[in-house]
Amino acid sequence: MNASPLAVARTCLQAYVEKDRAAIEALIADAYHFTSPIDNALDRKSYIEICWPNSETMAGFELIHQAEDGDRAFIVYEGRNLAGKTFRNCEVHTVRDGRLVATEVYFGWDIPHKVPDGQHIGSDGKGHA
Repeated sequence: MNASPLAVARTCLQAYVEKDRAAIEALIADAYHFTSPIDNALDRKSYIEICWPNSETMAGFELIHQAEDGDRAFIVYEGRNLAGKTFRNCEVHTVRDGRLVATEVYFGWDIPHKVPDGQHIGSDGKGHA
């Protein structure tokens, strides 16, 4: 029986904390694609080369929200690196046959938030519509 999309996504995050490259490679399908604000549909090889080295700095993840819909897992988490920086991301993982076929990452929040409560900082046309 294949693991649920949420189980696969959680295992992926744990592989980063444990710096377990074999575990992450076992989770990622050959036709995998990774997209984020700074990556556009990286293939499996490029993902491992570009993104996996970030595992060296990861200390942990606190899962804030989790949901599953069909073959997709949605996770909002607060990550913490070894230097103590905390950040919040949202990820959408598509899983087929127990392996990741796509990941979309949405990020940009630092914790604590850089904008004071109830305030807005202009985006100079670079932010949301």
